[in-house]
Amino acid sequence: MITHSKKIAITLGCPAGIGPEVILKSLDYFKKNFPEILNHLLIIGDEKVLKERACWLKVEFPKEVEVLSLSELSIQPGKPCIEGFLAMSSFVQKAIELAKEGKIKAIVTGPISKEGLEKVGVKHKGHTEWLAKDLGSKEFVMSFYGERLKVSLVTTHIPLKEVSERITTDKVFTTVKLSYEFLLKLGVDYPKIALCGVNPHAGEGGLLGKEEETVLKDVINLCQEAGFPVYGPYPADSLFFWAYQGRFDLVVAMYHDQGLAPFKLIHFEDGVNLTLGLPVVRTSPCHGTAYDIADKGIANPSSFIQAIKLAYKLSRA
Repeated sequence: MITHSKKIAITLGCPAGIGPEVILKSLDYFKKNFPEILNHLLIIGDEKVLKERACWLKVEFPKEVEVLSLSELSIQPGKPCIEGFLAMSSFVQKAIELAKEGKIKAIVTGPISKEGLEKVGVKHKGHTEWLAKDLGSKEFVMSFYGERLKVSLVTTHIPLKEVSERITTDKVFTTVKLSYEFLLKLGVDYPKIALCGVNPHAGEGGLLGKEEETVLKDVINLCQEAGFPVYGPYPADSLFFWAYQGRFDLVVAMYHDQGLAPFKLIHFEDGVNLTLGLPVVRTSPCHGTAYDIADKGIANPSSFIQAIKLAYKLSRA
């Protein structure tokens, strides 16, 4: 039973993955460093799994944290199963229901198995598309946050050969707009956003590709008319260096690996994935279920800790 509304919901993710472990380690971190956050948290998951994993990890579950338990599973770490996949999907669905009812102000999603979703009949590629559809968001953006680098993606999980046709004026403009609003919520007073070119050397004046001339320059004009401080398009091979040095506050990348390769080079352990454009804040760690280490107790909670911190900050902005 939820005793307090407007909490930050944390979904457990796949019970057989490292989700329960990194959540428990994160709670232990906050208990020692920022205990005031604990009262704002609601875990949607399986209380039995959490208690068993806490005992195994030798950490105490904070009494301040509320748990909404939807299952009672006997799950071995590192051994995913259909029962776990069904529970995993129910945790996300419950968070969506609570968000629609206005009972939570943010969702931090534990790592799920996309293969597991498919096996239990959930026809979504992942959290981003699922949350956007069920929460009624027609405009949404996959973005990534780190202290030194912030990146938003124009296209996400599509084959590289389809990228060019998916880069439209409307899509890039929406990515810029939502990214700008995100930076303002972070407290950046005068945000600067840079666009990556699609092609090597940002097209080299049209010699290596036309998208910079036919789409991106029009987008920059539209953005500047709307008051969004956007620059570029710049060659991706140098832009990320300048963003890392602080010249720009956020980079808009045109496709998945263009943005995530440099981002994860810098923020592999502490980066945060977030979905812009939803009616509630949504963050998540940048890692997956990591079944291969789920029974070893060595999972790094840094990304999950940062995901909770960012959700807390944005939900209060």
